[in-house]
Amino acid sequence: MAYYYKEQYDQALADFDTAIELDPNMAAAYANRGDSYSHNGQYDLAITDYTKAIELDPDMALAYYSRGIAYYHKGQNDLALADFTKVTQISQDPNLVNEAKKYIQELSK
Repeated sequence: MAYYYKEQYDQALADFDTAIELDPNMAAAYANRGDSYSHNGQYDLAITDYTKAIELDPDMALAYYSRGIAYYHKGQNDLALADFTKVTQISQDPNLVNEAKKYIQELSK
């Protein structure tokens, strides 16, 4: 995560690749790698990783939110709306829910 927070996404990707090799069932590693891909504009790869994180941990609201953002950037508004709606249903984080609701409002116009 140190490389990620320093915005050194290529180095972060390498570390997340290693984490996934060591534990292919670590949902957080897929979600974090997805964030790195997303910051690099590689939305298809990000979506693939967020989807894997969700498969491993269906209650990971942040993965739905992040995948919604990636869909949003790709102009896949129906898929983004579905993910943001899911966030409002499962998240215990009021800030995350509020952010998801902002996107829902925007996409529902």
